[in-house]
Amino acid sequence: MIRARPASTFLATTLACAAPACAGDAIEGMAGPYGERLRYDEKGLSLTFPEPDITLQIGGRLHLDAGGARFSRPEGPEAFPDNFVVRRSWIEPTLTIGRDWVIAFQYDFSDPVVPINDAFVAWKGLPDTIVTLGNMKVPLSLEWLQSNNDTLFVERSGANALVPERRFGVAVGRNGQAWTAVAGVFGNAASNGISGDGVAVAARATYAPILEERETLHLGLAASYRSRSRSDGAFGFSAPAGAALFERQLVDTGDLPDAARVTRSGAEFAYRRGPVLLQAEYIRAELQPFSGPGRPAAGLGFQGGYVEAAWVLNGEGRGYALTPQGGTTYATFKGVTVADGQRVSRGGIGVFELAARYSAIDFDARGFRGGLEQDVTLGLSWYPEPNLRLIANYVRGRVRPGEAKADTFGRAPFSVDTVVGRLQISW
Repeated sequence: MIRARPASTFLATTLACAAPACAGDAIEGMAGPYGERLRYDEKGLSLTFPEPDITLQIGGRLHLDAGGARFSRPEGPEAFPDNFVVRRSWIEPTLTIGRDWVIAFQYDFSDPVVPINDAFVAWKGLPDTIVTLGNMKVPLSLEWLQSNNDTLFVERSGANALVPERRFGVAVGRNGQAWTAVAGVFGNAASNGISGDGVAVAARATYAPILEERETLHLGLAASYRSRSRSDGAFGFSAPAGAALFERQLVDTGDLPDAARVTRSGAEFAYRRGPVLLQAEYIRAELQPFSGPGRPAAGLGFQGGYVEAAWVLNGEGRGYALTPQGGTTYATFKGVTVADGQRVSRGGIGVFELAARYSAIDFDARGFRGGLEQDVTLGLSWYPEPNLRLIANYVRGRVRPGEAKADTFGRAPFSVDTVVGRLQISW
């Protein structure tokens, strides 16, 4: 993770907010010699050619985090080596060719280890079907598939530790009026060279028995199975601690070199009525060891989940997106909408959203002690403009550290209080 210099961060933020997109105003140039038009609005910079029907859109996002934390034990380690960080700094060009082809790419300048996020080609030539090849999200977990621009809190829940990161592969998705189904085959992440983490198959299906403009009931099931070889890289789980500013994860399995097969499964529930959203998930991961003479057949099972609620105080509730442009992000909730009259630049006060969450992650299994963490998170978000968001979160965590963290945190349970804020700009 790259730490930001104050001067460069201030300049980036100032330039982003000074742009017309920060105020939501659109600028559109005159048609060129081939009918092409250049437009700049809250969705970014786009160049459109009418013949052939081609649109290049260049978007991005900038997430700036600041905060502090305190452990209940004064002899504990320093929580935050820096109190300020560039969490994400993305450029996101998307090329749309006619109705059938989408080429998307996301690059994070703040992440030198895994900078490539979405990088795929999607084909939509069949009715209600999307075929995608490239680096994308493995279809598991509603919370994970939601854009990090639209999640309720600064960070996803601890249960997200059991969800695989983006991987390179091929996926096919279909949808009906109220249902979606997507399945795919995946290798390693594109930033890691595609190979080196075995081969996985994954699938997710959702159904919305209630799907109306102001009310949605979402149900979902997902599973993945990954087969690994002894030559594959290190494997393990570590849970986020409520803020990316933490130098160390609070619970961590450490490397698990004997993981031959990894099976993940998840169940999703969400209900939205007007400005109120309730959402919950349960995720489980099962690890089986390599077989051999005298080796025990028993594996390890880890589990996690969350329950969260949000209330948009003075605006419309979050919408529901059944299909994506490409990839595997079917059936997710979108962000908060800021009406024109509510924008601060139009004399309004913006839109406010309250949120609360309980989450837990359990890495203890069959005599293996990886740790247990339970968090309660309270959040307030303010949306002054359509593409500008300020977030404040308070996280109260209760941790029982595992053996991998014994040298850092000891073996006795402890609590940690975290306050973190984010300035989020997207275009």
